[in-house]
Amino acid sequence: MQIIKSIESRIYTVRGERVMLDFDLAALYEVETRVLNQAVKRNEKRFPDDFMFQLTSTEWESMQSQFVTAYEEISPSSQIVMMNIPQNRTGKYLPYAFTEQGVAMLSGVLRSDKAIKMNIAIMRAFVAIRKIFLQPNDDNERLKEIKERIEEHDIQLNQLYDAMDNLLDERIAQKKWNDRKRIGFKIKE
Repeated sequence: MQIIKSIESRIYTVRGERVMLDFDLAALYEVETRVLNQAVKRNEKRFPDDFMFQLTSTEWESMQSQFVTAYEEISPSSQIVMMNIPQNRTGKYLPYAFTEQGVAMLSGVLRSDKAIKMNIAIMRAFVAIRKIFLQPNDDNERLKEIKERIEEHDIQLNQLYDAMDNLLDERIAQKKWNDRKRIGFKIKE
């Protein structure tokens, strides 16, 4: 379970897709990033644009703050944080992002026992994240129910206020009726 949590912290959302980056995958598979990328380039036909894409420099810069946060959760040691985050990626060395399908395709490219076991764990992490997004959110249902009750109460309160206004109007009308100047004969008692 710990390995799945570790993997989940390495899944990012880029361009509306949940992806893992090449250096994270290389670390999980216990190979160098360049070895992973070479294996992918040898099998380019297996990785269309919806399976793998290279980040732009803007995307890479905006994600670097996410990396520090994610890696600090894994290990608070700043040396390890700095060691795990590739800082020197610029220009043509921008990281590649692999979608869930791209990670699945990696299992056909990387055939070591470690790669196969890690690929199974990664697929489980993607499935766990998908379940979180797909399960009915009880909080949303509760909020809808509360909103409906409040709307019902608003209607009832408005009816109550209207009734009170009518009573006040009747009292004012009665008072005006009682205080009016009388006409006609007055009987002395």
